[in-house]
Amino acid sequence: MKKYLFPFLLFGIACQPASDSGQSFSTGAIYEYSASEPRWISFENPTGTPGQGGIENNGAKGHPYDRVAAGESIRLLDINGPGVINRMWVTISDRSPKMLRGLVINMYWDGETKPAVSVPFGDFFGIGLGRTASYETALFSNPEGRSFNAYIQMPFQKAARVEVVNETEKDLDMIFYDIDLQLLDRWNPNFLYFHAYWQRDTATTPGIDVEILPLIKGKGRFLGTNFSINANPVYGTNWWGEGEAKIYLNGDGEFPTLVGTGTEDYIGTGWGQGSYFHSYQGCSVADQQNFQWSFYRYHIPDPIFFKSDFRMTIQQMGGSMLGEVTRMQEAGVPLLPVTINGEPKPLALYDPRKPVRLKEASLPDGWTNYYRSDDVAAVAYFYLDKPMNELPDIQPLAIRQWNLKTVTE
Repeated sequence: MKKYLFPFLLFGIACQPASDSGQSFSTGAIYEYSASEPRWISFENPTGTPGQGGIENNGAKGHPYDRVAAGESIRLLDINGPGVINRMWVTISDRSPKMLRGLVINMYWDGETKPAVSVPFGDFFGIGLGRTASYETALFSNPEGRSFNAYIQMPFQKAARVEVVNETEKDLDMIFYDIDLQLLDRWNPNFLYFHAYWQRDTATTPGIDVEILPLIKGKGRFLGTNFSINANPVYGTNWWGEGEAKIYLNGDGEFPTLVGTGTEDYIGTGWGQGSYFHSYQGCSVADQQNFQWSFYRYHIPDPIFFKSDFRMTIQQMGGSMLGEVTRMQEAGVPLLPVTINGEPKPLALYDPRKPVRLKEASLPDGWTNYYRSDDVAAVAYFYLDKPMNELPDIQPLAIRQWNLKTVTE
């Protein structure tokens, strides 16, 4: 009988019946039976032990939330495998920008001491810039702007541990959570481990591409990114999103195998970038007044696998008419001219060794692209064939919280 696969499942193999190579953790149809064991992990049953849920307060509502004091951490999950996390839900009493960037969510697989995931709490759940929104995507949702849901499947062979660390100077009075998983009787060697990496550059260097994911070694799959920008007001209201995404695969050298055509193009729109939410691409913040944008792209229907290594960058590039770019250049605004629109294709201007001075060049009037300097941050989500990675540790609190804006929606 033909199997019909659900569109949001990340592993095709996850939908197949059990075999000698390992047990499936989801079925091809909702009416098929699976021998996997469900567990809901929360403060009401932190170990997931059968028959031990909700025992506090004589079976009444006894322990739905807990507290995370300033400088302390709390363990949300510590369980042996094999298994797979299918859903995470969390809500917290303080959803301010400083708390969303000051909390860190760490995930460890198979007893490793270095986390595979170490990301600011809000950014992990798709909340760039510390600004909540009501949205639903293929991987994350925030139904009313007050909770955080993740539907990324996260297999583990030996063990899984999830913790939240409060690196702020303020107590988090209430955290509620629920991690839904399945325990398996065997590990499938085709399963990959989930990883996530976040970094911020508060002032990008014109001409140097922003690294969304530095070079990683191994076999895996790139799942997507959430990207945030505080546009530099020195450029006024000029457009910031001309940069092309670049993906280097399997030994690529100076030039990548995969390359886009522009920032808003990468997330499936064009000629600017407003706010919208789609399953695989969207923009949760498009705030011209405060010079802020936050957007995402998830490569689920268009998978990106890699055999030996992977790296992703994006150019930080803007554009405006020639006269405006010339004016900024003469005023000392940091920029490097790149192209000016022409027929049938743009006229190349970029020479990193000798940047062109637009005022002195004989050029046709037109839209002019240029490298610029902005404050950007990104989360990269990916799978790898090992439970840990060699990426740098998460950046310190001072960088994460620097110049956060509190915006009244």
